[in-house]
Amino acid sequence: MPLVRDRRDDVELLATEPTHSRPVVLATLAVPVHPSAERMAIDSAIEAGVPLVIANLIPLPPYPRTIVLVGAGATTLPHEEALDELRETARRAADLGVKTELLRVHTRHAVNALLEILHERDAGLLVLGPQLRKVGRIRFRRTASRVRREADCLVWVAPDG
Repeated sequence: MPLVRDRRDDVELLATEPTHSRPVVLATLAVPVHPSAERMAIDSAIEAGVPLVIANLIPLPPYPRTIVLVGAGATTLPHEEALDELRETARRAADLGVKTELLRVHTRHAVNALLEILHERDAGLLVLGPQLRKVGRIRFRRTASRVRREADCLVWVAPDG
């Protein structure tokens, strides 16, 4: 009868410390975050022990005088970007012990800006999760499709995306 060998004895244990922490990016399009996307991003950051970057991509309207005189931040009113809701999301993540960063990005090309953030931060996971009822299904699906094609990390899209 042949001898049975246990493979677990032959395998060396891998180091439990990650060699390089790649953050989780939670992205939204100037609207509150979908609850399932928030849960996915925070849970993933906790489980991997990595920071969470919340990126709010705000459309930049064509107001050249305002941009020149006051800056891009003055082109959007506070209620137009759901800043309070995103600060609450960041606070909930920080309360759970996740190192959190909130980015407000004013841009005309949201997908290009998001891909640049992913590349600069060397993200490990993108959670794309705006609330659909405030963004619009067609805009969200077009954005999600392009991000899936061009992102160099894992992508999780909120339900109905």
